[in-house]
Amino acid sequence: MADQLSEVFTALADPTRRAILERLARGDATVGELAEPFSLTLPTVSRHIAVLERAGLVRKRRRGQERACTLDTARMREAEGWIAEYREFFERRFDALDRHLSSHARHEEETHD
Repeated sequence: MADQLSEVFTALADPTRRAILERLARGDATVGELAEPFSLTLPTVSRHIAVLERAGLVRKRRRGQERACTLDTARMREAEGWIAEYREFFERRFDALDRHLSSHARHEEETHD
């Protein structure tokens, strides 16, 4: 799973690839349609899509003469689960820090009264 997560995070590290995923979240699109908002060549956009495919975030299929891309959210959910574990860890740490600081502040108030 670590290698899969690395591929997902590597794919998500690029703003162009994140923009492609955002577009696909609204529905399937051809490579040409995905390339429209960018000042990039079609081969460059195709390379970005290939990275997303290797990461398991996008599937490509033939639609007539064109290739349509579809968002595949399974790997994204796996990455989200991994992040959630660490979010819970840090939230517990922040809650403990908050309790400690509140206790310290109350103690300071009591000693200055």
